[in-house]
Amino acid sequence: ITIPESILNQELKFSLHNAFTVSIVTPGLNIEKIKEGVNAEDVGMDREETESSEGLQLNEYRIVFPESHTGDLNVSIKYSGKIESPIEQSEENYARGFSESPGIIADLGVYLAGSTYWIPHFNDELITFNLTSSTPTGWKTVSQGTRTTSEDADGLHIDVWESPEPMEEVFLIAAEFTEYDYTVGAVTAMAFLRTPDETLANKYLETTAQYLEMYRQLVGPYPFTKFALIENFWETGYGMPSFTLLGEKIIRFPFILHSSYPHELLHNWWGNSVYVDFEKGNWCEGLTAYMADHLIKEQRGQGVGYRRSTLQKFTAYVNPENDFSLTEFRSRYDAPSEAIGYGKCLMMWNMLRQDLGDEEFIKGFQNFNRTNKFKVAAFSDIQKSFEETTEKDLNEFFTQWTTRTGAPELQLNNVSVNQIDEGYSVEFTIAQIQSEDPFLLNVPVFIYTESDFIKEIVEMNKKEQHYTLNVNEKPLRIDIDPEFDLFRRLHYNEIPPSLATAYGSEKVLIILPAAEKKPETSRHKTLAKKWFDEKPDKYEILFDDDIKDIPSDKTVWVFGWNNNFKNLVQEGLSDYSTQLNEKSVDINKKNLVEENNSFIVSVRNPNNPEEVIVWLTIGNDDAVPGLLRKLPHYGKYSYLVFEGDEPANIEKGQWPVVHSPLTNVLTTGEEIVLTEIPKREPLAKLQPVFSADILMEHVKFLASEELKGRGLGTEELNKAAQYIEEQFKAAGLEPAGDEGTYFQTWVEKVGEEGKEFTLKNVIGIIPGTDEKMAGQSVVLSAHYDHLGLGWPDVRKGNEGKIHYGADDNASGVSVMIELAKLMGKTEKPKRTIIFVAFTGEEAGLVGSKHYVNNYTEFPADKVMANINLDTVGRLFEKKLLILNGESAREWKFIFMGTEYVTGIPISMVPQQLDASDQVAFIEAGIPAIQIFSGPEEDYHKPTDTYEKIDSDGMVKVAAVTKEVLQYFAEREESLTFTGKKEE
Repeated sequence: ITIPESILNQELKFSLHNAFTVSIVTPGLNIEKIKEGVNAEDVGMDREETESSEGLQLNEYRIVFPESHTGDLNVSIKYSGKIESPIEQSEENYARGFSESPGIIADLGVYLAGSTYWIPHFNDELITFNLTSSTPTGWKTVSQGTRTTSEDADGLHIDVWESPEPMEEVFLIAAEFTEYDYTVGAVTAMAFLRTPDETLANKYLETTAQYLEMYRQLVGPYPFTKFALIENFWETGYGMPSFTLLGEKIIRFPFILHSSYPHELLHNWWGNSVYVDFEKGNWCEGLTAYMADHLIKEQRGQGVGYRRSTLQKFTAYVNPENDFSLTEFRSRYDAPSEAIGYGKCLMMWNMLRQDLGDEEFIKGFQNFNRTNKFKVAAFSDIQKSFEETTEKDLNEFFTQWTTRTGAPELQLNNVSVNQIDEGYSVEFTIAQIQSEDPFLLNVPVFIYTESDFIKEIVEMNKKEQHYTLNVNEKPLRIDIDPEFDLFRRLHYNEIPPSLATAYGSEKVLIILPAAEKKPETSRHKTLAKKWFDEKPDKYEILFDDDIKDIPSDKTVWVFGWNNNFKNLVQEGLSDYSTQLNEKSVDINKKNLVEENNSFIVSVRNPNNPEEVIVWLTIGNDDAVPGLLRKLPHYGKYSYLVFEGDEPANIEKGQWPVVHSPLTNVLTTGEEIVLTEIPKREPLAKLQPVFSADILMEHVKFLASEELKGRGLGTEELNKAAQYIEEQFKAAGLEPAGDEGTYFQTWVEKVGEEGKEFTLKNVIGIIPGTDEKMAGQSVVLSAHYDHLGLGWPDVRKGNEGKIHYGADDNASGVSVMIELAKLMGKTEKPKRTIIFVAFTGEEAGLVGSKHYVNNYTEFPADKVMANINLDTVGRLFEKKLLILNGESAREWKFIFMGTEYVTGIPISMVPQQLDASDQVAFIEAGIPAIQIFSGPEEDYHKPTDTYEKIDSDGMVKVAAVTKEVLQYFAEREESLTFTGKKEE
């Protein structure tokens, strides 16, 4: 240990785990134990304000050295002992499914941290270190910094980690890891998995590369030489300097890649290199949530909903008894502390961004990061950095939001419209109705007119202020803060009825239908009794003939289709375009029947709009355990529909905001059509895995004059086949056609005239690696033929004209080629992935039918599924359509998960369609779907040209297809075929 001369004094003390026997090695120095059994305090960023580590005891020591010593002091200390703190769950971590330990050395692995006190702790001094570890052969260790040695010697594995960056604590993680790595510029992305899984590792390494680059541009250079994903042997969600430690279940949830994982990665800039001065308030959790969780939602067009949910949590959980200022926030330990330390803080950053604009906001945080790297920093340091870059006095802003408690509550009053020479004036009053003093606010005001809207920011510093805004056109509606940009308490009408309100209620009444009195048990009784048995003081159970009116002071659950109080639920749905029928529910433009479906629908209590009524029905007896387990995780939703025994969620959503006290309609007697507010540009954009420009290059060639529409039997179609062959070869796909080529070639008579053609499918594969799946395949397809000069589907007047077929289907082939290039050289799937470009689709699915009936290397009866790309080039802002999802029960759930992971809206088309090559697979009894961007007027016309293609939309199609393809490459269970097989 090298102790700088600047901190030397006669009371040079350190703390160490009390399990250790300590001695000093350096001649001329002594060590004295001055205290025993001192309770440990947590250190570092992930501090736990819990009782879980109260059992950890420390000893305090003093180093005695000659008074005459000058310069830095070099000390060698030797100690040994056994560390075995148990893995426990605090109440807060139990709710998140996590456990914790201050430090453990076990057969399954090693976790040592600052909280372990396994390294001498000299107060809160930052330290640099070199660490050499010896572990059994086959084990590997990970710590901060750069690994300079990794070798086996004398039956042991030796690792050396060097951390020249000042650290708050020293970590040592060890286990029998399989290691993967990928170079991202000057940074090495690494993955240490307890179970070998190259596919999983590649997903994380690819995602790491994306987010490292995004945050490099947003915040500044990455502060370390590596970032490692480490699989832990218990469930954790930790972010450490240069690595993250996630549990074995957590890392296999596909949504983690674009939710928790970027959050932990961003902590390398905030909290793990710019450190938190905890005595002055933890600023970094709210900032990390804003630049990770909120940013991801913003990138997906869901920022408004995220901010509303954030304010909803503060409104629900924080009251004068448990409120505290941001300068008092240390770490999250319950719902109120999270609502303040994460929620209020991220809303503070959002307001600062709205006040300054994105450019100044980014510059300010880049300056803060640059000037405080590897230093301890507080809110005041952020203020200083922003004042330097903006040259503005931000003292009022920072003082108000970091030191005050409470929150503003807004109300819109006294709205009037007057016609003036230049148009109209809108007069209104905004009131702050909270009991506390007024807050200084910059309030967004939206006024919608007949063809547009205006947005104005009005300053507010009093409890009530009057404003006048002028517009050129007739005003239709005024909204105050409709995008939830201000930190404030929400009115109950701004919070849609939800299960969260029901779960948060202290008293709950469950009303069962009288028809269920006689049976000793029923599915509704079973669920009600389970809730009652868990919390008898909270729940009361009655039948619908026992009461005449519902109470106003508690949550009410109305169980069953035949409940007398079901009509109250229907009345509460009048604002939401949802209908409860006798044996079905109309919701989201779908009619869902009673059989095998469970419904949960929440509405306001008509006797007290701050309480809710929840209607619940259970589709079958076997669904009860699953509902009991799943419902608490769906708290933010207003309505849910589950299917089957599991049961699987098939519909969910929040009701829109209606009757808000911050909205006023300014016209009467006519239906108002409002201009849609453009989606806000996100603070930063994630570089997509796929290149829109390269996708367009493929489309331009395939839909070019040179290829003349790729008509069947033409030389131009052969050129297209050769182009695809070259792309497959360059991508690293193995040829899987005839005699070692990429072509499956045959001769067939086609069309009503029976004309004979020589036809080619183009086939390449990524071989499967799992012997148990030998011969099995998942097929990705896209047809590459089109109509040439019009045959066989020419429209009158278009005879002899080139039908370019850019959307149909140069777009699908382009996406398939880029997927092959991404996956061909790195993917190691369990099941073989087949890429096939079909010919003859326009002439009656000739190519796909020949493939299904004649391809023997991977025969049809071993095809798990077909994913067919056809006409995917004009997505724009529409939902991506999935056709023939009825061919397997699981399709809708697979695409629900894909939509959640990618953030790309997807819609399952319920009608059975025979639109494209997937039909050949369905007729053979194989689950198959078509991915489709939607019908266009240019279908089968010469005007289907590349200029009309949405290349960014094709990137989205590729992202969705990649998720589904990788899922099927690993899935072990077969799909349940529910299509119509042709006998």
